[in-house]
Amino acid sequence: MRTVVTRSPVFALALSLVLVGTGCEPSSTASVSLRNLAPATPEDVGMSSERLTLLHDAMQGLVDEGRLAGITTMIARSGRIADFQTYGFRDMAAGDSMTEDAIFRIFSMSKPITGVALMMLHEEGKFRLSDPVRRYIPELADMMVAASWGPDGPVLEDADRPMTIRDLMTHTAGLAYGIGDPHPADRLYARSGVLDMSGTLEDMIDKLAGLPLRFQPGTQWSYSISVDVQGYLVEVLSGQPFDEFLQERVFDPLGMEDTGFHVPAESHGRFAQVYFYDDEGNLTPPPESDNAIVSMQFLEPATFFSGGGGLVSTTMDYMRFCQMLLNGGELDGVRLLSPTTVDMIRTNHLPREMGEYAPGQGFGLDFSVVLDPVEAGSVSGGEYFWGGAAGTWFWIDPVEDLIFVGMIQQFGGRVPDVRSLSRQLTYAAITESRGQNHE
Repeated sequence: MRTVVTRSPVFALALSLVLVGTGCEPSSTASVSLRNLAPATPEDVGMSSERLTLLHDAMQGLVDEGRLAGITTMIARSGRIADFQTYGFRDMAAGDSMTEDAIFRIFSMSKPITGVALMMLHEEGKFRLSDPVRRYIPELADMMVAASWGPDGPVLEDADRPMTIRDLMTHTAGLAYGIGDPHPADRLYARSGVLDMSGTLEDMIDKLAGLPLRFQPGTQWSYSISVDVQGYLVEVLSGQPFDEFLQERVFDPLGMEDTGFHVPAESHGRFAQVYFYDDEGNLTPPPESDNAIVSMQFLEPATFFSGGGGLVSTTMDYMRFCQMLLNGGELDGVRLLSPTTVDMIRTNHLPREMGEYAPGQGFGLDFSVVLDPVEAGSVSGGEYFWGGAAGTWFWIDPVEDLIFVGMIQQFGGRVPDVRSLSRQLTYAAITESRGQNHE
């Protein structure tokens, strides 16, 4: 089933915020100028309601075909919510329909939030991007590089230079991940229990200190545990536990009421079920697993505050985070970052000699950045985005002044390419391009 939301409770809340903030009757001009996610019709923001039904029908089709259990999609343009839809089920076995306020495992969509937290400390002069990590985390001062791998393990050599904080934020530090990748370094991470969810970030650092780097810092791009290291760096620089910093400095100011490192007991009924595929391609709950991601339950308070993949959130919460960025660091009168810092975040920071990490894509500070939309299979240069292991996805397009947030909870190799499909159908619904007003 699909729920078509036109004036939902979430929309009503956004509208009430407009009234409180202005002290007057809402108007189209006031809503646009505030850019605070007030409700709008697609036509109000240069999109077509009729054409958006193609997006709705495509998402509903994936549910009807049994390829996904439930989906939410949200589009904001010109700072206003133009479309918010729910499809299918939050929990198939219980017969619970997907809802606007469903809570999702966002996994690696935690990474941009961690990057923003770290850059807030950058604005306070706590560090420079070129600073060596060892200045703040001395346990990582003497890490060696695995020049090759022999039958008895890594053949080590000295690092040519220390890893920097910029390296951490661009996945070029030489760290591995320990999840899924068959590389010897990742297998070593897995055996060492670097991502032990029953431990702490400090435990992780102690284990990392005894492991080799996968490559010389700054020479390759490799998806890694580096954002979890950034979470620990936030603790060191701020003097606060990472979860407390995020709550006090990011979530509370932005009104992200359901984002955190676990789902509280009173909200368990809103937590979306995650699914796998069985051998016949049917949706099934997750099996028992030793996999660090699959085994994450999120129902009890965490001790390991994973900046790389430990957060849960809602569609609206994550949209508020994205709109803050598209607004240049501010939402509802609360400023987290300077516009110049947001520009730094969405600028490609990969070394010139490294080139692109994927066709048409560079890497900013914990975001992928579109350099060539043709090569990247996108629309606008300067778009920045990321996704999560269970299928959640978002993108921010400064050229078209548009944000898309999508949520599913699905693992497995048969997950449909919902990200590309949603992008194609969203841009097809634009009737007034903003592109001619931007470089």
